[in-house]
Amino acid sequence: MPYSLRAPVHSELIIKKSRFIGCVKSVPDRAAALARVAALRAEHPAATHVCWALMAGGHSAANDDGEPGGTAGRPMLEVLRHQELEGVLATVVRYYGGTPLGAGGLVRAYTDSVAQALLQAEKIPVVRHLTLRCEVPYALEGWLRRELPVVGASLLEARHGDGVSVTLQVPASQATGFIERLNDAGQGRVIWPDPETDSDSSDQT
Repeated sequence: MPYSLRAPVHSELIIKKSRFIGCVKSVPDRAAALARVAALRAEHPAATHVCWALMAGGHSAANDDGEPGGTAGRPMLEVLRHQELEGVLATVVRYYGGTPLGAGGLVRAYTDSVAQALLQAEKIPVVRHLTLRCEVPYALEGWLRRELPVVGASLLEARHGDGVSVTLQVPASQATGFIERLNDAGQGRVIWPDPETDSDSSDQT
């Protein structure tokens, strides 16, 4: 099961006078991650490197920002993968202390910066949700509203016409059973304009 993070967490290491400032935080997508990296560069204009790694949307990315290839971004990314994280950005800001660390030393420094931050982080499961749309009779609306919190679902929209047209967000793991119970309760009066889900999303809970 993939996990995200409840809140951002920081770490700081001093190795041979080089300062490594690590951070792990949840982000919705690559655009938000790049915006955060740009903000870090602005916050630390004197930093030698701002390296990062990202797991989001089932994709990964990493950047060494001038460090020798494979010594920063990729080791950071491997820590995220090992922790089964999704929608998480890891950054490490380095201030060079004047003493080269060598390739092995850099890998350890960047790995440890992310790992130490994650030791303090609270991981939360990433739950995939499905968006469902249907029309229910007015007599069923009260039942529906009571049933939603039981399965961890939510009502996104309700429009009242000949019946009640609803848009629901349901955890994927609960969707099949929920649809069956809704159809049983409606006794054939629930209308599904599109029986397939027309969108899905991931959330943390």
